[in-house]
Amino acid sequence: MTKIDFYILPDTTLEARIAFACRLTETIARKGYRLYLYAEDEAMAHELDERLWDFRPDAFVPHVLEGSDDASIEAAKRVAVTIGWEGPPASLDPPPQAMLNLSPEIPEWFSRFERVAEIINQHQDVLTAKRECWKTYKQRGYPVTPHQLKGQG
Repeated sequence: MTKIDFYILPDTTLEARIAFACRLTETIARKGYRLYLYAEDEAMAHELDERLWDFRPDAFVPHVLEGSDDASIEAAKRVAVTIGWEGPPASLDPPPQAMLNLSPEIPEWFSRFERVAEIINQHQDVLTAKRECWKTYKQRGYPVTPHQLKGQG
């Protein structure tokens, strides 16, 4: 059964949420997991693509953006992180084990992943959407673990 982790940030800005998503992506990839970074829309996917290049001066997370010229199946096999927004990841071999969901809703295909991470911050739109996600996961019997973070930003 898919394990769900909610990372709860004290920040109110959407920028802080994206910054934490980059740090969490780096951590997940460093641990050897293949990750599908599911963005809310194409604009967010492109923002994540740019931010993963330079979110820290001493870091870079190799990744591919679905739909880009670099997103061939062969390229996606060589990197641990794929960014998408339109639906389930393309046929990747091996498939990603984890998904970082930055969409307001739970994608219907979330259970194909071993782990799903959700990021909540104190922005009202995010709070409202992710409270509903929390309730849905719990009602369906999925194990949900909260991680209350202090001073992230």
